[in-house]
Amino acid sequence: MKQAIFLLLTITALNSFAQSSTKRVIANNPSNYRELSAVHAGAGKMKFTGLIGSQTLSTNLLYLHAGEIPSKAGIGQHFHHTIEEMYVILDGEAEFTVNGHTSRIKGPALVPCKMGDAHGIYNSSGKTLRWLNFGISTIKGRGDNFDLGDTRVGATLEPIPQFVSAQLKTESLRPNSPLYTGQGILYRRIFGPDIFSTAWDHVDHVVIPAGVTTGPRQLEGIEEVYYVVKGSGKINVNSDSSTIKADDAFYGLLGEGVKISNTGSDNLELLVIGIANSRQKDPNRLKPAPKPKAMVLQMDFVVAKENADAFEKMYTSIYVPAMTVQQGYLESKMLRMFPENLEKEIEGEASTYNYQIQISFDTEENRRKWVASEQHKIAWPAATSLAKSYKWRGYEVAGDDNQLLKRQ
Repeated sequence: MKQAIFLLLTITALNSFAQSSTKRVIANNPSNYRELSAVHAGAGKMKFTGLIGSQTLSTNLLYLHAGEIPSKAGIGQHFHHTIEEMYVILDGEAEFTVNGHTSRIKGPALVPCKMGDAHGIYNSSGKTLRWLNFGISTIKGRGDNFDLGDTRVGATLEPIPQFVSAQLKTESLRPNSPLYTGQGILYRRIFGPDIFSTAWDHVDHVVIPAGVTTGPRQLEGIEEVYYVVKGSGKINVNSDSSTIKADDAFYGLLGEGVKISNTGSDNLELLVIGIANSRQKDPNRLKPAPKPKAMVLQMDFVVAKENADAFEKMYTSIYVPAMTVQQGYLESKMLRMFPENLEKEIEGEASTYNYQIQISFDTEENRRKWVASEQHKIAWPAATSLAKSYKWRGYEVAGDDNQLLKRQ
């Protein structure tokens, strides 16, 4: 089993590094499939390949796998601590299990597997099943699995699935979406970000009529992976252009402009997976703040070497405790200048100031209340008495991105 997982991850990595920025269309070609036995301690043998790997996108896509599961074979029940998956049944039928509940799912269909949910697949249909599997990790490039040793062969079936699933039904699509503009384009957002706890942003089903091109879509704060369910056409990513056909996968990266054209005679049907560049998936995260989000005061100090230790201790023992009790206080930082040789190496601007304290309040009004407080009358003299000179300047916070907070 370990050899199977290692091979799966190795193939994924090789596929990801093989793709250049101008050649991003990957064909789902069964002749490239590798055969594995007892995947996640499942029944029989199956075939698969990696289409897109963890290093292709800058976001946390871990893989896009594709494969076939013949009758009387499957993927054993297992779960993940750090990744979420979504299985796509392109063609066929399978007994799908999530957290011990098993139902028959007929393709084309989607089954998301949330982090920590035990899941498995068994094909008892008598026909080969064609599938995809998208994986998103909490930490870029890192995956995990825990096998339960359960093939799910002979599991009791429930007529109504007791887990999240969706069908790719064209009758559920609607026209005139602002997300996919173009005459007659049909669209449905099957899953939004609330379904997942990782950086999944959306799962969309899109149909583009013959002769129609989508309006340019700028990928702001997200990357997208596209899979051609049916039809043929052309993609334009910035200045690159490539043809696409059924069972091709392709992708758009952060900041790129993507246009998709249907150059064939039949509908071009797409599955679109969006991955946010942050776990904070607030839809307003990328919009300029209509008013300042907060304020920051930067205070520069010249501190003699013999006072450096006392100055740093003052910040943690006096200054910070004095601010944390203030209305509207958000955060603060003490910054120490690089050593002189390192500052020269990076060609930093020459400065006589060697320390900076940054304090942030929700409003300038509340910062001024802090300045007028009894605590400030203790903290400010404690700081200035250890400095030769000092100055300050204020800023309005127009945007922020604190990765340290996001990792907590």
